[in-house]
Amino acid sequence: MRPGESSGDGSTEPDLHAFEHHWQDEADAAFLYDVLADAEPDEHKRDLYRKLSAVEQKHVEIWGTLLRAHGREPATFKPTARARLLASLGRRIGPHFLLPMLLREEGREVKAYLAMHRATPGGVAGKGEALTLARESAEHATTLAGIAGRAGEPWHKTGSGGFLRNVVYGFNDGLTANFGLVAGVIGAAAAEQHHAVIVAGVAGLIADALSMGASGYLAAKSEQEVYAHEIAMERDEIAMMPEVERDELALIYETKGLAPETARELANAAMADPQRMLAEQMQEELGISAEQTSPMREAWLTGTATAIGALIPVFPFFIFTGATAIVLSFALAMASHFLVGALRSIFTGRSVFRSGLDMFVVGLGVAVVGYFVGDWIGRLL
Repeated sequence: MRPGESSGDGSTEPDLHAFEHHWQDEADAAFLYDVLADAEPDEHKRDLYRKLSAVEQKHVEIWGTLLRAHGREPATFKPTARARLLASLGRRIGPHFLLPMLLREEGREVKAYLAMHRATPGGVAGKGEALTLARESAEHATTLAGIAGRAGEPWHKTGSGGFLRNVVYGFNDGLTANFGLVAGVIGAAAAEQHHAVIVAGVAGLIADALSMGASGYLAAKSEQEVYAHEIAMERDEIAMMPEVERDELALIYETKGLAPETARELANAAMADPQRMLAEQMQEELGISAEQTSPMREAWLTGTATAIGALIPVFPFFIFTGATAIVLSFALAMASHFLVGALRSIFTGRSVFRSGLDMFVVGLGVAVVGYFVGDWIGRLL
């Protein structure tokens, strides 16, 4: 039952499933903050993460109290598969990996709690708690954004996910595309099946890797050019109409809650140094980070990940022949689809199993369609 739904006697009941979901989310967040604190070498940041974990534990208690008030005892905490995956990667890769993930989590919580507050009628359990937790999650997101060197409200932004995201999506593209190609050739080929699969698979691998690498390069290059154009325009505006730009920055500060006098003082201080003023306007007005993506890095990263993914379905044919190669290719490709789906859950927020299962079904569908299309074309020719 959703917040505000009638229970049949004219009253409204809270959504206990939503309460349990938020209870688990907050408990997972506390767990991950502890992992982040353990992995953080900087004492000040480590202390901040411990404090954030303690606040998340209070959030867990809030949802637990609400559940008990409605006759449902919270389960013993066990991190979800997604939280365990994030923790494992955070311990191995380091805090710089886990921090952006937690920043996105806090952003998602802000939006979810605000939506819950709006959807819950007055007087129904959870409405006031949702607003309080939205505010505290917003404070957490702002704190994390400061540690990460980012500005603005993270719940209004979507990030690219960086290195790991490019690897996962490039790998997924190469795996899925070449798996369909290999399945199609198996369906179409007869006597020369083994040789045809290797030729088509290697050709598909090279084509996929070059295509994805080129796409990554062009996308990053285009973004870089757009940013360079916007920054050049902003630099000219600061030089030609400094008063207008100063007033504009002061207004931005005001909209963030600063008093008009304070906002003007900060804007005047920034205006005294043109480079600082440009940096402030890039961040506050244009929303452009000082950290720019390298087109060549994007090309190599995406292209290499795509090539590795595309190699999986064709690799068994280099070692085995006949049915053994086909079965092994299918098994490796399907297992890889599940794995890459599980890794995608890091960015989507879905459960590891559900995300992995979705990709497994997609991979199976690609294989079936590819095989039967190949078989049909083979019969026609």
